[in-house]
Amino acid sequence: MADLFSKQRESHRDGVLPLAARMRPRTLEEFVGQEHFIGPGKLLRRAIEADRLGSVLFYGPAGTGKTTLAMIIAGMTNAHFRAIHAALSGVKEVREVLEQARERLETAGQRTVLFVDELHRFNRAQQDVLLDDVENGIIILIGATTENPFYVINAPLISRSQIFQFRPLTVEEIRTLLRRAVQDEERGLGTENVRLTPEAEEHLAVTSDGDARRALTALDIAVRSQRGPQSDRRKPVVVDLPAAADSIQRKALQHDRTGDAHYDTISAMIKSIRGSDPDAAVYWLARMLEAGEDPRFLARRLVIAAAEDVGNADPQALVVA
Repeated sequence: MADLFSKQRESHRDGVLPLAARMRPRTLEEFVGQEHFIGPGKLLRRAIEADRLGSVLFYGPAGTGKTTLAMIIAGMTNAHFRAIHAALSGVKEVREVLEQARERLETAGQRTVLFVDELHRFNRAQQDVLLDDVENGIIILIGATTENPFYVINAPLISRSQIFQFRPLTVEEIRTLLRRAVQDEERGLGTENVRLTPEAEEHLAVTSDGDARRALTALDIAVRSQRGPQSDRRKPVVVDLPAAADSIQRKALQHDRTGDAHYDTISAMIKSIRGSDPDAAVYWLARMLEAGEDPRFLARRLVIAAAEDVGNADPQALVVA
């Protein structure tokens, strides 16, 4: 309930929001990326615009728009919208949400859209709690996960949902977001007199590896590090290549020792060896080492490749390995 100081508290919270949060798109027209399912005339866009959305699972790497799209749906649907984070909610909280959704449907005829961020953090028992109400249409589930849903989400829940895979944003899409942030006077840096050089823009767009949040956060750091609270706002802030490089530090490598990237990358290295492509094999090896892969795991895989692949052509390969 609002009180005399609610606006003041809200203003204080908004004052510390990072650039990536302030620039979060509010409409489908502002949304950037994922044209393969949210572009004009595509299935998900038609369902959202017609307010006929069924239960869906959003799967993809961080910073690609999963939570943002859920928030856009919240603003467009006539259904009641409720958002929870799987890491902060237990079975008790989920049951309360489902009970409220059931009561709302029976008394007011209004359905509930339940957005569960980081759905893979729910264990099997917590996921099972959702099954009946998803199947019976009591709630419309929107689940967001960075993990492969076929590994971390219950099969019955998957069968009741449509899966949309989010792809890393392209370099041009990241550029679009950076330019929008620099020019936007309401939520971005449009009043800060910021000039982003083409070289810095290119560096941020490439190094962010398709993660919009990472690119915008780096831009925010580059600007804030050059301007203090008492700085003259009329003085331009130039974000050049050195400033951009300092702000983003290093390229983000998508790698997880237990996830898809782990197996995809080691598979790429083995296939490069089989294909007699030493440059590619060394690249994938270096990528895994840079991402923190266990050298002992890589050594074992190289020995296996020496025995099973190279050994067919050179019996001494295993000895060398």
